Amino acid sequence: MAGIIDLKNVSFSAQNQLIVKDFSHQFEEGKTTALVGPSGCGKSTILKLSAGILVPGTGGVYFRGKEIFTMNRKENLNFRMEAAMVFQDSALWANQSLYQILELPLRLHSPGMSREDIEKRMNEVLSEVGYKRELSIRPSKLSRGEQKLIAFARAMMCRPRLLFLDEWTESLDDSASQRLILLVKRHQQENNTVIFISHDFRIVRNLADYVLMIIGGTLSLKLSREQMEEDENLIKHVEEGIAL
Repeated sequence: MAGIIDLKNVSFSAQNQLIVKDFSHQFEEGKTTALVGPSGCGKSTILKLSAGILVPGTGGVYFRGKEIFTMNRKENLNFRMEAAMVFQDSALWANQSLYQILELPLRLHSPGMSREDIEKRMNEVLSEVGYKRELSIRPSKLSRGEQKLIAFARAMMCRPRLLFLDEWTESLDDSASQRLILLVKRHQQENNTVIFISHDFRIVRNLADYVLMIIGGTLSLKLSREQMEEDENLIKHVEEGIAL
């Protein structure tokens, strides 16, 4: 299958520390890939590099063959409309209401959209994620779990074809977590692409077509769903890596 995101010899440093080292991988379009490994191994950094949020120190990140950081404004807007990310800390703007946070992607990517249609889309997505409180409040009034629901809803507003998810079920109860997992499964069934991080092995085993084990900022192991299903030792290896 064709690649949708391609990292070529990517390295990234922060505070004089090399976090990602010469990382290369092509993510297949229409497939779901889990990034796993010990805490602090560089998973979130690799996810943010793939999403074009962090700029690599060396190497390139490509979306459908186009280097993200050489895109013109129109190309970049098209990429941002097609891709969306749920951050581990939710990353909601503290000085805006939930309504403003949710409407921004639609205002940016569908500037001619009426307020009626914007609110209709908001209500659709909020119903799907199970958020029922008012939208006039700011993120500080929400629990961590509620913040995660709003972050997921924001990511889904423009019906992205490419989802980046960083511990997107963290801080949720079982019912809310299962609801978001089912939404991701529906997203998969529509032939969309998902790249995610989770420390819950049940989620990895349930959703991932491929698993990438990251150790020390490098790609240590790549496994397909079929390989894991055929070898219980590989399943155990991945589960132990997630638990570290």
